[in-house]
Amino acid sequence: MTSYAPKRPADAPTGTRAATDPVVPELHTRRSLLVYLSYGWLLVVVAAALLAGVLPLASYAVPVGPPRQAPEFGSLDLLLGTDGQGRSILSRCVYGAQVSLVVGAVAGCVGAVFGTALGMTAGYLGGRWDSAVRLVTDALLAFPPLILLLALSSILTPSVRTLLAGLTLLTVPSFVRLGRAATLAWAGRDFVQAARTLGAGRRRILVREVLPNAAPSLGAYLPVVMAALLVAEGSLSFLGMGIPPPRPSWGGMIADGKDTIADAPHIVFVPALVIFLTVFALNQTGDHLRRRFDRTLHD
Repeated sequence: MTSYAPKRPADAPTGTRAATDPVVPELHTRRSLLVYLSYGWLLVVVAAALLAGVLPLASYAVPVGPPRQAPEFGSLDLLLGTDGQGRSILSRCVYGAQVSLVVGAVAGCVGAVFGTALGMTAGYLGGRWDSAVRLVTDALLAFPPLILLLALSSILTPSVRTLLAGLTLLTVPSFVRLGRAATLAWAGRDFVQAARTLGAGRRRILVREVLPNAAPSLGAYLPVVMAALLVAEGSLSFLGMGIPPPRPSWGGMIADGKDTIADAPHIVFVPALVIFLTVFALNQTGDHLRRRFDRTLHD
């Protein structure tokens, strides 16, 4: 069979594209405005938490005006109004960000490290160790998270350490599953088989071969976990089992103003809006990082 190819015009100069060559349009990735706004909000919250001591704000424990004063633009301390004791809501939101972000970030990172290490070893070794890890993980995932946190807070003294211990315990099972699934997906690849053939040990294969490929997807999931931890910390503080006063937290601020929501709704709505925007921004960030760095979506 004779194949016919389009002929180049006689007057077409050498090295130029012929008129019959296909034109492939350039691919442009659409960037959502919500992603940029989410990164900007997280940057503002983190910067405010880090620079709380040098910002021109009153102390979170000192009254700056009459109780339950509505927001006004005359003063920075009164920009978001005052709570039931006359303390600045803006100042308490800024200092509350320190507690919420530290609890969410530390518990998420520690749980990610331990959970990933445990899941990777279980997925690579298999056998009885894998079965035991999966059994414990399923048992922890089946237990209601809020009930577990309330039990820990009722037995131990409510503090930042108690919250960190409880929230880390909730984070570990999710990363165990993710680490195990990522290890099973990458352990059978050709480059891992080649490393095993060349005599590489288990630790070297997990650290040098599997972990660099699994880390992007695991890291992209971390902001989503941190968002869930912020909600859990807010729930405990709202129930009175979180950070003890006078140290502010976003959930504790909502609990303090729930009895006066009819007369001064800003006492509840302002910290609730801060929690909503932070959780929403973390979820948007996690989805963006997953679409960009998760190699399983592109392979």
